[in-house]
Amino acid sequence: MSKGTTYIPIYDFSPSVNAGHLKQILPLLMRHNVAANPINYAIWYDYVAGGNPSLNKAVDSLLAENKAFDYDNSVELYKSHICNASLESFEQINRQLHKVIEQATSAINETYNKAEETNDSFQKKSVILENFSASDGLKTILEEIIQETKALAMTSQAMQTKLTEANQEMEQLRTELAQARQIATTDGLTGLLNRRAFDMTLAEIIEQSAPDTACLSMLDIDHFKRINDTYGHTIGDNVIKYVANLMKKHAEEHHHVARYGGEELAIIMPNTSHEKAVEISENIRTAMAASRLQRKNDNQSLGKITLSIGVARLQSGDNPESFIVRADNALYKAKQSGRNRVIHS
Repeated sequence: MSKGTTYIPIYDFSPSVNAGHLKQILPLLMRHNVAANPINYAIWYDYVAGGNPSLNKAVDSLLAENKAFDYDNSVELYKSHICNASLESFEQINRQLHKVIEQATSAINETYNKAEETNDSFQKKSVILENFSASDGLKTILEEIIQETKALAMTSQAMQTKLTEANQEMEQLRTELAQARQIATTDGLTGLLNRRAFDMTLAEIIEQSAPDTACLSMLDIDHFKRINDTYGHTIGDNVIKYVANLMKKHAEEHHHVARYGGEELAIIMPNTSHEKAVEISENIRTAMAASRLQRKNDNQSLGKITLSIGVARLQSGDNPESFIVRADNALYKAKQSGRNRVIHS
């Protein structure tokens, strides 16, 4: 059972507890033909510990569908349920850092402007003092003031340079924060939202939307295991990427396209009627059915690849789980009734 929400999972069990888990984990790895590498061990450790319900549900789903615990599925499970930092925590840290950066940038700019004004003033007054006619005693004092003023002006210029450099570093930090957020919310294969970002976005849309004003479309590539088994995982990945691009092409600008897990993808559709959501889903299905993908190395056809799609509209009292369940049930019906179709509820 992992404790805390971090990029690296933290475990805090006694040796006797760990020994008990080990006795359960090894037989499970052997029974399901799972490679005993660190990633898979972490997955099954959490599974046996029982403290990660979302992981257990995902693993049970793979087992029920007789899907292999291959590299892609294992990494997806690990990234989504074990070692993916909480986006809620990330967003909070991100907001706090942006606040600090904005305050620091404001202070730097204000200080820079004052330093620039002071430097101009020093330069002007130095010229006046140098041209000032006075007695020898007063002139000696004025010369000392001139030298001190020039030294202060040089210090002011040096401070301006440092403030400029600091401001550039602040802007670089802003850019790096934006890039870090992009990485934390993006699926590495498709460039779509990842599962954690999907969950967060769906919760926000439900909270902000009235019933019947938002829809959810869940898509699954038909017979995807056969594609992987026949042509290999690289071709399978390319098929997923092709479908992802189709989804981005047909979804509207304000929609949120995500990789839900494995070959299952989704579109969160705020401010979208049920009819429009079905139309978009049908356009994606039709476009995929009409596509004829080929292997690049020998132009061998992959045959007709189709999609099954389930669409649900937001109802009063919905939470993310109930919304997903209805869309997923519609997807299941699409598969059960022959695949290559859109079913809506």
